[in-house]
Formats: sequence, structure tokens, C-alpha cells
Amino acid sequence: MGNMIWLKVGICFSCLAVIIGAFGAHGLKKILTDNDTLAIFQTAVRYHMFHSIGLMITGILQLMGHLTSQTSSILFSLGIIIFSGSLYFLAITELKWLGAVTPIGGVLFIAGWVILLLALR
Repeated sequence: MGNMIWLKVGICFSCLAVIIGAFGAHGLKKILTDNDTLAIFQTAVRYHMFHSIGLMITGILQLMGHLTSQTSSILFSLGIIIFSGSLYFLAITELKWLGAVTPIGGVLFIAGWVILLLALR
């Protein structure tokens, strides 16, 4: 995979966001009946996709030689897992304590964007 790793990870995460979004819209109709849980699920999918695209951008920047650090890519990946993952589970299970985990993922997203800005050459 070499230098294309983050581009490939971003593409895989994008595909997964579409699959999860479709599953939520069709397969979870009976579970996501409440407007609040549906909105939570949609927020998870939206941020999942935004940061998947961010991963692809970091991959392209690395291939072009404009970015040597992988830190922002790692932070985006962890953010997707923690932020979107906690919201997916919160929407499906309604375990409210998962909402306390979500901001950690948000901080990882913010840090990823800041580090990306600072790491550009």
C-alpha cells in the first residue's frame, strides 16, 4: 500500500459511511423512529463522510509531497471511530452514557484539521 494508505483508508471509510447510512435509512427504520435518534444517526453518518473525505485529501497531499506527517490522518480515523461510532451506538441502543464519549472524537477531528494546516509544506 505504501504512500497510498490514507487514500485507501479514506475510500474504505467513505464506502462504509454509505453502507451504514443506507442501513440506517432502510434496515433500522423500526429502531430509528424517534426524530432525535434519527438526527443522531444522521449526524454520525455526516461526520463520518466528511472526515473520510478529509482522509482522502491527506492521502492525496502525501502523494503530492505536500504533507509528510500522518498525524492528521490518524486523528481523523480515530475521530470517525470514536465520534461516529459512539453516535451510531447511541442512536441504536439509546445508551445515554455514550454521549459522554462523543466529544472525544470531536476533539480528535479538530486536532486533525489543525495539525493538517500546520503540517502542510
